[in-house]
Amino acid sequence: MFACIFPLRTMTFFLFTLLGCDASLCCNAICFAQAQSNSRGPTRPNIVFIYADDLGYGDLGAYGATSLKTPHFDRLAKEGIRFTNAYSTSATCTPSRYALLTGEYPWRQKGTGIAPGDANMIIAPGRATLPAMLQSVGYKTGVVGKWHLGLGEGKIDWNREILPNPNAVGFDESMIMAATGDRVPCVYVRNGKVVGLDPKDPISVQYGKPIDGIPSGKENPEMLKMKPSHGHDQTIVNGISRIGYMSGGKSALWKDEDMADTFTQAAISFIEDHRSQPFFLFFALHDPHVPRVPHPRFVGSTNMGPRGDAIVQADWSAGEILKTLDRLGLAENTLVILSSDNGPVVDDGYQDQAVEKLGKHLPAGPLRGGKYSKFEGGTRVPFIVRWPARVQPSVSDAIVSQVDLFASLSRLTGGTFDKSQAKDSQDQLGALIGDTKHGRESVVIQGIGTVAYRSGKWKFIEGSTGNAKNPSTNTELGNAKEDQLFDLEADLGEQKNLAGTFPEVVARLQGELREIRGQ
Repeated sequence: MFACIFPLRTMTFFLFTLLGCDASLCCNAICFAQAQSNSRGPTRPNIVFIYADDLGYGDLGAYGATSLKTPHFDRLAKEGIRFTNAYSTSATCTPSRYALLTGEYPWRQKGTGIAPGDANMIIAPGRATLPAMLQSVGYKTGVVGKWHLGLGEGKIDWNREILPNPNAVGFDESMIMAATGDRVPCVYVRNGKVVGLDPKDPISVQYGKPIDGIPSGKENPEMLKMKPSHGHDQTIVNGISRIGYMSGGKSALWKDEDMADTFTQAAISFIEDHRSQPFFLFFALHDPHVPRVPHPRFVGSTNMGPRGDAIVQADWSAGEILKTLDRLGLAENTLVILSSDNGPVVDDGYQDQAVEKLGKHLPAGPLRGGKYSKFEGGTRVPFIVRWPARVQPSVSDAIVSQVDLFASLSRLTGGTFDKSQAKDSQDQLGALIGDTKHGRESVVIQGIGTVAYRSGKWKFIEGSTGNAKNPSTNTELGNAKEDQLFDLEADLGEQKNLAGTFPEVVARLQGELREIRGQ
């Protein structure tokens, strides 16, 4: 990995010869000295992963957006590597997060679909995870923001310590919401305990059956400050009706307008508390997921309504992290990664004028589809890597996937990588830090229900009987009765199906996908 310096090798060998040291110790010392002398930068950086929610490929200025300004996201792109062929594993949130933390495609495991608010832990305590690997090599690890990977076992008692929680799968500290902003319970959970809970006002949560005496958006629309467009008409919290039923816990309920501030401050505090040792922060933003209720200081910051304003708020959150790293003198040796869990969605359940005020803005940019879709807009996402001590600013078209972070960061930090568990994670460190423009040869993409497959320039979608569009969000899902084949180099928008023209390519990709599924 590092070039040899002959005088250093000779001097080190001579010194160990004089001291009568063991040859293996001599070799180790030589390797260590060479690494320290020839490295372009430190090999154990702090790591901050900023994970936006439903942020599309076309939602950032660095990726072509002109209808809103994202100066902090764009700063990362200017100072780091902006990837144009980077993927989340899935077109929805829970499975993408599962793959990111475990290094395994989520469709290999049952129960990795979109989790309800009272779901149990999806990642089993004790299995290999990205944070646990970093923890084992001396990193302080923390997760702040949206979790959506389940908590506890069996019927969750929200009034006691909830076990297991993120701290059982590799995080030293956690300050999270259990699921999403549009699902109950609408409370923060710090290290397994609901924040601000009054024991005299216990929380009750259930899905399916209403709780007697609790107003709902369906029955009491006059109580709403934001009305649902489809679904999302159950328990009302902060003037917004959610999915699921909840009672109690009034002192612990969040205020949506303050959520970005609350999470951002928690993330800043984690960095401040652990500035003196290597740390890994998984900062999982809620923005711009629904309900989009940005703080008043961001309202009207765009002409696109709450969705545009929520993106500006997400950009602010990222900016506060960058300011903190600068203030503490940590920026140079901190690897910052920005991405999104899946592609964008406009109307995802609330009447927030996202459709009416979209204007000329293209949330997925030139891509077809969006959240829930097997088309590129569902999983090809913004992906930016900045590490001033090591990474040179550039644009990369290397194919990379979020599932690769486990293996790649394992090599970077010297951690143990268990290929038997993280079976789909590939070591793409060279591509991620810009040493090469060559990444994956292929990647599997999960939409709703089934998967698609990209190999080189080709994109293959198996024929299926599912709906062509999501009836609620009007998103094209990528389903068709016939097989679909697209040349992404010539047809980025996936408009021309070439399956009939290149049957041999279809057959090859079908075989490769069958082999991956069988592993």
